[in-house]
Amino acid sequence: MTRRRWLADRVEGDRASLLGDHADHLTRVLRAEIGQLYDIATPTGVRLGRVVSITECRVDFLLADFIPNPELLDITLALAIFKFDRMEWAIEKCTELGATKIIPFLAARTEKHLAQAAEKRVERWRRLVRQASEQSRRAAPPEIDDPVKLEQILNHPITTRIILAESEQTHTLADLLQPKPTSQQQVLLAVGPEGGWTPGELRKFEEANWKSATLGPTILRAETAAIAALAIALSTQQTK
Repeated sequence: MTRRRWLADRVEGDRASLLGDHADHLTRVLRAEIGQLYDIATPTGVRLGRVVSITECRVDFLLADFIPNPELLDITLALAIFKFDRMEWAIEKCTELGATKIIPFLAARTEKHLAQAAEKRVERWRRLVRQASEQSRRAAPPEIDDPVKLEQILNHPITTRIILAESEQTHTLADLLQPKPTSQQQVLLAVGPEGGWTPGELRKFEEANWKSATLGPTILRAETAAIAALAIALSTQQTK
């Protein structure tokens, strides 16, 4: 049986702890007991952890051997802010797939009320990726940046920068990621809002030397495009 994985709230040497609601879920819902084994994700890697103490709002583990984890392609997803229920679904699924970092940004067609409310949603998004990371057995959750303006991502230092655009007719994302990328390569993918990019935004990306890619002949919702793009990028890494 596959062991549950937890992201440690505190690590000191060979000891790790879950705290607060995090620990409460393990003790009250999953009924943890002294001696049980779990995978514990720490800043230095995932280790085997044995429960040694259970108190109110705290579970302590004694850490043992490191557990190997596959290296995934380092993918940052620049995600235009769109309707929060759909955006949160995309964030959750992209976390499960293996996104390294997610940068929410304001596009020209981002609805005004969503733009105004976005900063207040960031902590919710961070809790969401933490839960999704544990469920999907990740070694660490993706970073979630505070929302930024489009101009702040245009000159991002990552060298492989690709905008997903329905106006692109020639180059697919898989084409642009050939030859096969390595786990050390960083890739930045930009996904537009509901309604798509404006002509002015497409010019800005072109002037900043981004490459443009298509995800196919159909028009995808923003959340579908984010998930499809991440899956395609990861699949190119795994193709022999």
